[in-house]
Amino acid sequence: MTSERWRQATEWPLMAAALLFLAAYSVQVIGDVSERQAQVLELIQWITWGAFTVDYAVRLFLAPQRWRWLATHLPDLAMVVLPVLRPLRLLRLVTLLRVLYGTAGKALRGRIVTFVAVSAVFLTYCASLAVLDAEQHAEGANIVTFADAVWWSLTTISTVGYGDHYPVTVIGRAVAAALMVSGIAVLGVVTASIGSWLVERVSATATVAVEQADADLKGQLERLHTEVTRLGRLLEESQGTRKEPVVGEETR
Repeated sequence: MTSERWRQATEWPLMAAALLFLAAYSVQVIGDVSERQAQVLELIQWITWGAFTVDYAVRLFLAPQRWRWLATHLPDLAMVVLPVLRPLRLLRLVTLLRVLYGTAGKALRGRIVTFVAVSAVFLTYCASLAVLDAEQHAEGANIVTFADAVWWSLTTISTVGYGDHYPVTVIGRAVAAALMVSGIAVLGVVTASIGSWLVERVSATATVAVEQADADLKGQLERLHTEVTRLGRLLEESQGTRKEPVVGEETR
């Protein structure tokens, strides 16, 4: 089996595993669960980690150039080697974005817009979970509810940053830094997409105007050619009439 065939075969199962992990992690962070329930949720997360680890090991084994593949798949490596830091476990959800990008549509702009829109919502939610997990039990924290976390994520990813909520832990600040960079990237893609759309619309309008002007000019030239031809014939007929001999002159 090739690496591409393995990727195609495991893409949707891994997406299901990522969604299962996200559900378990969300309940663990937001919900008021008992110790027994927390153990079950933790077990689910470790099982999904095992699925991602097996997938990573198989793809690395099947890669024709393993060192090159290793260097170009660092996010996949991070999904495997960072299972201890709970907020950073969300890196496993990169699989969702990868599958989403592949199914967003055939048109490039449609794929970009869909990917960016869903990614923005996805990043906001995941960052809210991660920062709440890191902050809610920290001393001096001001992000202690999921509503606080969502508000903080929205102001951070949009680069507004009111400052009413902010992380105080190292992990929380690492999440904040990642979200800031992601926000700039998302806004950049949105701006570029809008600019590209406007340029295309203006170009299409200009093209239609030029084509219409060309058609009008061609019509005018055809009418002018017809008129010149008609005048030329009239002139020839007039000259022919003048050259005809007069009857009185013939008798002389």
